[in-house]
Amino acid sequence: MLLITSARFAEHTTPPGHPERPERAEVFDQVARDFRSRGGHTREPRLATREELARVHTGPYLDTVAALQGRAAMLDSDTFTSPETVEIAWLAAGASIEAARHAREHAEPALAMVRPPGHHAEAGKAMGFCLYSNVAVAAAALRADGAARVAIVDIDVHHGNGTQAIFYEDPTVLFVSSHQYPYYPGTGAAEETGAGPGRGFTVNMPLDAGTGDDRFLAAYTGVALPALDRFAPDAILVSAGFDAHARDPLGGLKVSTEGLTRVLTLIDDTARRLCSRRLAVITEGGYDLTALGDCLRATIEVLNRE
Repeated sequence: MLLITSARFAEHTTPPGHPERPERAEVFDQVARDFRSRGGHTREPRLATREELARVHTGPYLDTVAALQGRAAMLDSDTFTSPETVEIAWLAAGASIEAARHAREHAEPALAMVRPPGHHAEAGKAMGFCLYSNVAVAAAALRADGAARVAIVDIDVHHGNGTQAIFYEDPTVLFVSSHQYPYYPGTGAAEETGAGPGRGFTVNMPLDAGTGDDRFLAAYTGVALPALDRFAPDAILVSAGFDAHARDPLGGLKVSTEGLTRVLTLIDDTARRLCSRRLAVITEGGYDLTALGDCLRATIEVLNRE
Protein backbone atom coordinates (compact mmCIF):
# COMPACT_ATOMS: atom_id res chain seq x y z
CA MET A 1 0.00 0.00 0.00
CA LEU A 2 0.94 3.65 -0.41
CA LEU A 3 0.67 6.19 2.42
CA ILE A 4 0.29 9.87 1.48
CA THR A 5 0.64 12.59 4.10
CA SER A 6 2.71 15.63 5.04
CA ALA A 7 4.01 17.31 8.17
CA ARG A 8 2.54 20.49 6.67
CA PHE A 9 -0.97 19.43 7.74
CA ALA A 10 -0.07 20.77 11.20
CA GLU A 11 0.14 24.29 9.72
CA HIS A 12 -3.67 24.62 9.61
CA THR A 13 -4.41 26.02 13.06
CA THR A 14 -7.74 26.45 14.81
CA PRO A 15 -8.77 28.39 17.93
CA PRO A 16 -7.74 27.02 21.36
CA GLY A 17 -9.97 24.14 22.43
CA HIS A 18 -11.14 23.36 18.89
CA PRO A 19 -11.35 19.58 18.37
CA GLU A 20 -9.89 19.69 14.84
CA ARG A 21 -6.50 20.74 16.16
CA PRO A 22 -2.94 20.51 14.82
CA GLU A 23 -2.14 17.70 17.25
CA ARG A 24 -4.14 15.43 14.94
CA ALA A 25 -1.46 16.00 12.29
CA GLU A 26 1.19 15.08 14.85
CA VAL A 27 -0.54 11.71 15.17
CA PHE A 28 -0.40 11.37 11.36
CA ASP A 29 3.33 12.10 11.46
CA GLN A 30 4.03 9.47 14.11
CA VAL A 31 1.99 6.85 12.29
CA ALA A 32 3.85 7.66 9.05
CA ARG A 33 7.22 7.41 10.80
CA ASP A 34 6.30 4.02 12.23
CA PHE A 35 5.19 2.83 8.79
CA ARG A 36 8.41 4.01 7.13
CA SER A 37 10.50 2.36 9.84
CA ARG A 38 8.98 -0.97 8.78
CA GLY A 39 9.82 -0.36 5.13
CA GLY A 40 6.49 1.17 4.15
CA HIS A 41 6.17 3.41 1.09
CA THR A 42 5.14 7.02 1.78
CA ARG A 43 4.73 10.03 -0.48
CA GLU A 44 4.33 13.77 -0.03
CA PRO A 45 1.11 15.15 -1.56
CA ARG A 46 0.71 17.91 -4.12
CA LEU A 47 -1.69 20.84 -4.23
CA ALA A 48 -5.02 20.31 -5.94
CA THR A 49 -5.61 22.55 -8.94
CA ARG A 50 -8.54 24.91 -9.36
CA GLU A 51 -9.76 22.76 -12.26
CA GLU A 52 -9.84 19.70 -10.00
CA LEU A 53 -11.69 21.57 -7.24
CA ALA A 54 -14.13 23.11 -9.72
CA ARG A 55 -15.50 19.69 -10.65
CA VAL A 56 -17.42 19.72 -7.35
CA HIS A 57 -17.27 23.32 -6.07
CA THR A 58 -18.71 26.48 -7.60
CA GLY A 59 -16.51 29.19 -9.04
CA PRO A 60 -17.72 31.89 -6.65
CA TYR A 61 -17.04 29.63 -3.67
CA LEU A 62 -13.51 28.88 -4.88
CA ASP A 63 -12.92 32.62 -5.27
CA THR A 64 -14.19 33.27 -1.74
CA VAL A 65 -11.88 30.67 -0.21
CA ALA A 66 -8.87 31.71 -2.29
CA ALA A 67 -9.32 35.28 -1.05
CA LEU A 68 -8.73 34.00 2.50
CA GLN A 69 -5.09 33.08 1.78
CA GLY A 70 -2.87 34.55 4.44
CA ARG A 71 -5.80 35.46 6.67
CA ALA A 72 -7.51 34.13 9.77
CA ALA A 73 -11.28 33.96 9.33
CA MET A 74 -14.41 32.31 10.70
CA LEU A 75 -16.54 30.72 7.97
CA ASP A 76 -19.19 29.37 10.33
CA SER A 77 -19.41 28.64 14.05
CA ASP A 78 -17.23 25.52 13.61
CA THR A 79 -15.01 26.31 10.63
CA PHE A 80 -11.96 28.56 10.80
CA THR A 81 -8.95 29.45 8.71
CA SER A 82 -5.48 30.50 9.78
CA PRO A 83 -3.10 32.26 7.36
CA GLU A 84 -1.85 28.88 6.10
CA THR A 85 -5.20 27.07 5.89
CA VAL A 86 -6.17 27.63 2.25
CA GLU A 87 -2.92 26.17 0.93
CA ILE A 88 -3.13 23.27 3.39
CA ALA A 89 -6.70 22.57 2.23
CA TRP A 90 -5.43 22.47 -1.37
CA LEU A 91 -2.83 19.97 -0.15
CA ALA A 92 -5.51 17.82 1.53
CA ALA A 93 -7.55 17.70 -1.67
CA GLY A 94 -4.45 16.95 -3.71
CA ALA A 95 -3.46 14.09 -1.40
CA SER A 96 -6.96 12.65 -1.75
CA ILE A 97 -6.76 12.76 -5.56
CA GLU A 98 -3.33 11.14 -5.56
CA ALA A 99 -4.49 8.33 -3.26
CA ALA A 100 -7.50 7.64 -5.48
CA ARG A 101 -5.43 7.71 -8.67
CA HIS A 102 -2.77 5.44 -7.21
CA ALA A 103 -5.43 2.91 -6.22
CA ARG A 104 -7.06 2.98 -9.65
CA GLU A 105 -3.87 2.95 -11.72
CA HIS A 106 -1.93 0.37 -9.70
CA ALA A 107 -4.74 -1.80 -8.28
CA GLU A 108 -3.14 -1.25 -4.89
CA PRO A 109 -4.69 0.39 -1.82
CA ALA A 110 -3.67 3.85 -0.65
CA LEU A 111 -4.22 5.83 2.54
CA ALA A 112 -4.25 9.65 2.62
CA MET A 113 -3.95 11.12 6.12
CA VAL A 114 -5.15 14.71 5.70
CA ARG A 115 -6.63 17.70 7.45
CA PRO A 116 -8.78 19.73 7.30
CA PRO A 117 -11.41 17.05 6.67
CA GLY A 118 -13.84 17.41 3.80
CA HIS A 119 -17.15 15.58 3.81
CA HIS A 120 -19.30 18.42 5.20
CA ALA A 121 -18.18 20.96 2.58
CA GLU A 122 -20.89 21.54 0.00
CA ALA A 123 -20.49 22.82 -3.56
CA GLY A 124 -20.71 26.42 -2.43
CA LYS A 125 -20.34 26.31 1.33
CA ALA A 126 -17.77 25.51 4.02
CA MET A 127 -19.05 23.87 7.19
CA GLY A 128 -18.24 21.40 9.93
CA PHE A 129 -14.44 22.04 9.93
CA CYS A 130 -14.35 21.42 6.14
CA LEU A 131 -13.31 23.74 3.27
CA TYR A 132 -13.15 21.41 0.28
CA SER A 133 -14.95 18.11 -0.14
CA ASN A 134 -11.78 16.01 -0.40
CA VAL A 135 -13.33 12.64 -1.20
CA ALA A 136 -15.81 14.16 -3.65
CA VAL A 137 -12.92 15.92 -5.41
CA ALA A 138 -11.09 12.58 -5.60
CA ALA A 139 -14.15 10.76 -6.95
CA ALA A 140 -14.68 13.45 -9.59
CA ALA A 141 -11.02 13.12 -10.61
CA LEU A 142 -11.45 9.39 -11.16
CA ARG A 143 -14.57 10.01 -13.22
CA ALA A 144 -12.68 12.56 -15.32
CA ASP A 145 -9.91 9.98 -15.76
CA GLY A 146 -12.41 7.53 -17.23
CA ALA A 147 -13.76 5.49 -14.31
CA ALA A 148 -17.37 4.62 -15.11
CA ARG A 149 -18.54 4.07 -11.52
CA VAL A 150 -16.99 5.20 -8.23
CA ALA A 151 -18.30 4.19 -4.80
CA ILE A 152 -17.80 6.28 -1.65
CA VAL A 153 -18.24 4.65 1.76
CA ASP A 154 -18.38 7.08 4.69
CA ILE A 155 -17.78 5.57 8.15
CA ASP A 156 -17.60 8.89 10.06
CA VAL A 157 -19.94 9.40 13.04
CA HIS A 158 -21.31 12.50 11.28
CA HIS A 159 -23.24 12.28 8.03
CA GLY A 160 -21.30 13.45 4.98
CA ASN A 161 -23.88 15.96 3.83
CA GLY A 162 -21.49 17.62 1.39
CA THR A 163 -20.55 14.40 -0.38
CA GLN A 164 -24.19 13.39 -0.55
CA ALA A 165 -25.37 16.72 -1.95
CA ILE A 166 -22.66 16.87 -4.60
CA PHE A 167 -23.58 13.46 -6.05
CA TYR A 168 -27.28 13.29 -5.12
CA GLU A 169 -28.47 13.24 -8.74
CA ASP A 170 -25.47 11.36 -10.16
CA PRO A 171 -25.92 7.65 -10.94
CA THR A 172 -22.19 7.17 -11.55
CA VAL A 173 -21.20 7.76 -7.91
CA LEU A 174 -22.64 5.57 -5.16
CA PHE A 175 -22.63 7.18 -1.71
CA VAL A 176 -23.01 4.84 1.28
CA SER A 177 -22.90 6.26 4.81
CA SER A 178 -23.18 4.98 8.37
CA HIS A 179 -23.62 7.73 10.96
CA GLN A 180 -25.25 8.67 14.23
CA TYR A 181 -28.77 10.00 13.60
CA PRO A 182 -30.26 12.37 14.46
CA TYR A 183 -27.05 14.30 14.94
CA TYR A 184 -24.98 16.99 13.25
CA PRO A 185 -25.52 18.09 10.50
CA GLY A 186 -29.11 16.77 10.55
CA THR A 187 -29.05 14.99 7.20
CA GLY A 188 -28.73 11.28 6.47
CA ALA A 189 -32.19 9.82 7.01
CA ALA A 190 -32.74 6.40 5.45
CA GLU A 191 -35.32 7.99 3.15
CA GLU A 192 -32.63 10.13 1.49
CA THR A 193 -31.80 7.90 -1.48
CA GLY A 194 -30.94 10.31 -4.29
CA ALA A 195 -32.96 12.24 -6.83
CA GLY A 196 -33.64 12.11 -10.57
CA PRO A 197 -31.17 9.81 -12.33
CA GLY A 198 -29.33 9.45 -9.02
CA ARG A 199 -32.28 7.91 -7.19
CA GLY A 200 -31.14 4.72 -5.47
CA PHE A 201 -27.46 5.68 -5.54
CA THR A 202 -27.45 7.23 -2.06
CA VAL A 203 -27.63 4.67 0.76
CA ASN A 204 -27.89 5.99 4.32
CA MET A 205 -27.57 3.78 7.39
CA PRO A 206 -28.62 5.95 10.35
CA LEU A 207 -27.58 4.57 13.74
CA ASP A 208 -28.87 5.39 17.21
CA ALA A 209 -26.57 6.91 19.82
CA GLY A 210 -24.99 4.10 21.81
CA THR A 211 -24.65 1.77 18.82
CA GLY A 212 -21.74 -0.60 19.32
CA ASP A 213 -19.83 -3.11 17.22
CA ASP A 214 -22.64 -5.60 16.56
CA ARG A 215 -25.12 -3.15 15.06
CA PHE A 216 -22.37 -1.23 13.28
CA LEU A 217 -21.15 -4.41 11.57
CA ALA A 218 -24.70 -5.51 10.80
CA ALA A 219 -25.31 -2.28 8.88
CA TYR A 220 -22.37 -3.09 6.64
CA THR A 221 -23.05 -6.78 6.11
CA GLY A 222 -26.80 -6.25 5.64
CA VAL A 223 -26.94 -2.98 3.70
CA ALA A 224 -23.62 -1.49 2.57
CA LEU A 225 -21.94 -4.55 1.08
CA PRO A 226 -25.03 -5.62 -0.93
CA ALA A 227 -25.27 -2.06 -2.29
CA LEU A 228 -21.64 -2.20 -3.38
CA ASP A 229 -22.21 -5.58 -5.02
CA ARG A 230 -25.16 -4.22 -7.02
CA PHE A 231 -23.22 -1.13 -8.09
CA ALA A 232 -20.01 -2.98 -9.10
CA PRO A 233 -17.70 0.04 -8.82
CA ASP A 234 -14.46 0.57 -10.69
CA ALA A 235 -12.96 1.95 -7.47
CA ILE A 236 -13.97 2.43 -3.83
CA LEU A 237 -13.11 5.49 -1.74
CA VAL A 238 -13.56 5.50 2.03
CA SER A 239 -14.28 8.64 4.03
CA ALA A 240 -12.50 7.35 7.11
CA GLY A 241 -13.70 9.30 10.08
CA PHE A 242 -12.75 7.51 13.30
CA ASP A 243 -15.12 9.49 15.52
CA ALA A 244 -17.56 6.57 15.67
CA HIS A 245 -15.04 5.23 18.21
CA ALA A 246 -16.28 4.87 21.78
CA ARG A 247 -13.49 7.17 23.03
CA ASP A 248 -14.34 10.07 20.73
CA PRO A 249 -15.50 13.25 22.49
CA LEU A 250 -17.80 14.41 19.67
CA GLY A 251 -19.70 11.23 18.86
CA GLY A 252 -22.23 9.09 20.65
CA LEU A 253 -21.52 5.77 18.97
CA LYS A 254 -19.66 3.10 20.93
CA VAL A 255 -17.68 1.31 18.26
CA SER A 256 -14.32 -0.18 19.24
CA THR A 257 -11.05 -0.10 17.34
CA GLU A 258 -11.69 -3.76 16.55
CA GLY A 259 -15.16 -2.97 15.22
CA LEU A 260 -13.87 -0.25 12.92
CA THR A 261 -11.07 -2.54 11.79
CA ARG A 262 -13.52 -5.31 10.96
CA VAL A 263 -15.60 -2.92 8.83
CA LEU A 264 -12.51 -1.71 6.99
CA THR A 265 -11.52 -5.32 6.42
CA LEU A 266 -14.95 -6.04 4.94
CA ILE A 267 -14.59 -3.04 2.63
CA ASP A 268 -11.09 -4.12 1.62
CA ASP A 269 -12.28 -7.66 0.92
CA THR A 270 -15.12 -6.22 -1.18
CA ALA A 271 -12.67 -4.06 -3.13
CA ARG A 272 -10.53 -7.14 -3.83
CA ARG A 273 -13.58 -8.95 -5.16
CA LEU A 274 -15.26 -6.16 -7.14
CA CYS A 275 -12.52 -3.85 -8.44
CA SER A 276 -9.13 -5.56 -8.14
CA ARG A 277 -8.48 -3.79 -4.82
CA ARG A 278 -8.73 -0.28 -6.24
CA LEU A 279 -9.33 1.18 -2.78
CA ALA A 280 -8.35 4.56 -1.33
CA VAL A 281 -8.94 5.51 2.30
CA ILE A 282 -9.01 9.23 3.14
CA THR A 283 -9.26 10.58 6.67
CA GLU A 284 -12.15 12.68 7.95
CA GLY A 285 -12.87 13.11 11.67
CA GLY A 286 -11.50 11.42 14.78
CA TYR A 287 -10.78 13.67 17.74
CA ASP A 288 -9.47 11.41 20.51
CA LEU A 289 -5.78 11.28 19.70
CA THR A 290 -5.21 7.80 21.14
CA ALA A 291 -8.16 6.31 19.27
CA LEU A 292 -7.11 8.13 16.09
CA GLY A 293 -3.61 6.66 16.23
CA ASP A 294 -4.88 3.19 17.06
CA CYS A 295 -7.38 3.25 14.19
CA LEU A 296 -4.85 4.55 11.68
CA ARG A 297 -2.36 1.83 12.60
CA ALA A 298 -5.11 -0.77 12.31
CA THR A 299 -6.10 0.66 8.91
CA ILE A 300 -2.53 0.30 7.70
CA GLU A 301 -2.46 -3.31 8.87
CA VAL A 302 -5.63 -4.00 6.86
CA LEU A 303 -4.43 -2.27 3.71
CA ASN A 304 -0.92 -3.71 3.93
CA ARG A 305 -2.12 -7.31 3.94
CA GLU A 306 -1.15 -9.54 1.03
